[in-house]
Amino acid sequence: MTALQRKAILIKDKFICHKKNGKGNTLIFSRNHPTAKFVRVVVDSGIDKTTGKIVSKAGVKLCYVNRQKSWREITGQVFTTNTGLVKTIKAQEAAEKFVKTCKHCKAKKFTAKTGNVVCANACWTAWGGKKKGASTTKKSSQKTTAQKKAATPKKKKPQKVTPKSQRTYPASKKSQKSSQKKSQKIVAEILPGDLVTVEEIEFDKITNDFTGSILGVVMKNTTGAVVVNWTANTSDLPEWDMPYTDTYHTGRRRHYRFKVLSRKVEWTKVA
Repeated sequence: MTALQRKAILIKDKFICHKKNGKGNTLIFSRNHPTAKFVRVVVDSGIDKTTGKIVSKAGVKLCYVNRQKSWREITGQVFTTNTGLVKTIKAQEAAEKFVKTCKHCKAKKFTAKTGNVVCANACWTAWGGKKKGASTTKKSSQKTTAQKKAATPKKKKPQKVTPKSQRTYPASKKSQKSSQKKSQKIVAEILPGDLVTVEEIEFDKITNDFTGSILGVVMKNTTGAVVVNWTANTSDLPEWDMPYTDTYHTGRRRHYRFKVLSRKVEWTKVA
């Protein structure tokens, strides 16, 4: 597709072209989010302002306009071609629900240059001094209580001896081998454009659902190898532990799998 077709897609979706681009020479388009206040859907068209030709893929992200009229990036930028542009815009609009909000002023939070997730309105600057004073008094009181606890000698608790009938013992090697033999392959249909999060599985049971703290968009699926652009992660789960395939095997102690949010997808056993 040409640059004119890319422009036509954006103009049809009520995007307005900006006069300036502070970070480059490509044309920037934006419009209001359909439901969220003070949130703008921003598209770097990848069209050179001087030549009018496409020089890169289109990048889509969400920005929050704070009280000082400054734009704060609240989701990571997802790049796409003309054919996937409309689908990527809708996925980014849906990602707004998973962006954390400030409990004081209800503004969206964003990741600052320091790496900390902070309020877009920087509302903590108004009451930061008061909280510091309160925190110092709390710390001093905590120190005094800690000193008192250290001064009092600890009493030794008598050791409890459990009867043999109630004792538990580790599984034998034979039972471990039999459980390994029963391991089954589980598969799900993960498609490009899917809005996904992560589930923690432990002994075939869901022990943790990261909906609301981890969000990503599936870029491609090549024979089971899934490539995801993770746009938000406010959990403690590192990126190297994120799922990367559309299959896994039962019987493992702990692993992570995809959870599709944009449509209904179920994990099924392969016969």
